[in-house]
Amino acid sequence: MSITCSLSLTDLRAQYLSGSLTPREVFATIGERIEQYREHNIWIHALTAAELEAYFLRLEQADIHALPLYGIPFAIKDNIDLAGVPTTAACPEFSYIPERSAFVVQRLIDAGAIPVGKSNLDQFATGLVGVRSPYGACKNSFDPSMVSGGSSAGSAVSVALGMASFSLGTDTAGSGRVPACFNNLVGVKPSIGLLSASGMLPACRSLDCITIFALHCDDANTLLAVAEGEDASDAYSRVNPFANQARHYGAWQGMLRIGVLPENQLAFFGHSDYQASYEETITALKEQGVEIIEVDFAPFIEAARLLYEGPWVAERYIATTPLIQDNPQAMLPVIQTIIGGGAKSSAVDAFQAQYRLKALRKAATSVLASVDCLLSPTAGRPYSIDAVNADPIKLNSNLGYYTNYMNLFDLAGVAVPTGFTASAFPFGVTLIGEAFTDRRLLSIANRMQQYFQLPLGKDQGAFQPTAASPVANQQRIAVAVCGAHLQGQPLNWQLTERGGYLLEKTTSAPNYKLYALAGGPPFRPGMVIAPAGEGQAIEVEVWSLPASEFGSFVAGIPAPLGIGKVTLADGSQVSGFICEASGLAGAEDISHFGGWRGYLGKGS
Repeated sequence: MSITCSLSLTDLRAQYLSGSLTPREVFATIGERIEQYREHNIWIHALTAAELEAYFLRLEQADIHALPLYGIPFAIKDNIDLAGVPTTAACPEFSYIPERSAFVVQRLIDAGAIPVGKSNLDQFATGLVGVRSPYGACKNSFDPSMVSGGSSAGSAVSVALGMASFSLGTDTAGSGRVPACFNNLVGVKPSIGLLSASGMLPACRSLDCITIFALHCDDANTLLAVAEGEDASDAYSRVNPFANQARHYGAWQGMLRIGVLPENQLAFFGHSDYQASYEETITALKEQGVEIIEVDFAPFIEAARLLYEGPWVAERYIATTPLIQDNPQAMLPVIQTIIGGGAKSSAVDAFQAQYRLKALRKAATSVLASVDCLLSPTAGRPYSIDAVNADPIKLNSNLGYYTNYMNLFDLAGVAVPTGFTASAFPFGVTLIGEAFTDRRLLSIANRMQQYFQLPLGKDQGAFQPTAASPVANQQRIAVAVCGAHLQGQPLNWQLTERGGYLLEKTTSAPNYKLYALAGGPPFRPGMVIAPAGEGQAIEVEVWSLPASEFGSFVAGIPAPLGIGKVTLADGSQVSGFICEASGLAGAEDISHFGGWRGYLGKGS
């Protein structure tokens, strides 16, 4: 029986719950697809029927309601351990058979997921192209002549072509994002340490992340919730400091301020189709009311160069010792060249690079604090397999232009599809935020998926509506002001010194009155809800305040003023200044001036 639904978690679970489909039937179809796409070089080891049997038997005796990932097929990049199955890192001479599965793999299996097999990769996870493997170049799901992206090549293509509902990759330089872009998938590069790295062969141990490829954001969030968790055996594992973080995922609502690169810092390497797709994405976001702010991306770009031009390559040398020392010929020539360079780094090089990175990170911090997230193209352009084989170092380096800095800066990222080029090749962008903003980024990506409504993977189903539950910025709060806190007024400093910035100038809904309160200085107005039919729109400004500063701001507001909910002209509600009725004694009704500035300028 060939299945007809998509392999999204939503679709499969519905089929399982109804009894119309079983995991055995799903894997029968997957087996057919593995044969169909064998020339794509997706798999290093697909599990045999005998190897799968124990997983099927366990689920047939289990309660589906107790297993959130019951019968969900997934692929594992072959630098991540699955008990009893060889881990090769795409180097047969390096192969070993682990006794236990990686921490994350085991959590997924415990939740009911079933591994399809170990997927192809750039050898030792060194590359962003997916062609550096003795098991063959992994071909793109949309155009077999093009690179799939790497190093998590097979992981991405297996999901895009319907051989897995999701997959695990890894990301040091962009390997969890570039393949997502080139194969029309969501790629989650979590905060470092959010997913344990136990059982993952390191590339750069201090920077590596296990990543998730999924068909859409809902699936990605479910998988992240299952996979994350502190691991005492992993020195780099970290506890998510935001308790119950999964509750903060949904469809992003309200105002959204996104930072983008200025035109002179963008690079498309001669690919006009990708440039056009990026410009179309930005235009579409503006049409949806997203505020697009140009920010200086120079610190990020400079940091990106440090990853391969600096001493961090020495970590790759450490990870492949003793093979690189005793049998370097076992490596592909390009991998040997890259990793071999790591032996030349000195302690002086390492410290000098750390000093420079620290300075760049400080500059990047202020950029990140000014917006809800950053956005960049995930990759400047795709390349053909032939082109990469002809110029393997330079073209691979080009693919890291927008990605290589991320783990050096300890950031989170989500790659999300936003369209297709004129030649029908996938295009997408990456959302970037501070560590542990993973759910915020997924929620913003969710909003984008709701707008762009792209099909899933490569012919894996039409757009699938995702979570409609609203979520807003948990780290900043929008505040409407109408008087002495307006821009240029005497108390505006109380907002700016707390890191506040202006979101918009607008008016309230037409159901308020404004009064000039008695007393002062500073002289202040009070805005109150008017009796039915007697109100009007009042000029307001909406400011964004860090949530951590909101309490101290409110505490400093003297009676009769306070903070409540103010309805804006567009019908949305934000926190804002309101006035107690008792404060209107001796006050002057100034509503007809339309706002505090109009009242102050009444004599001009």
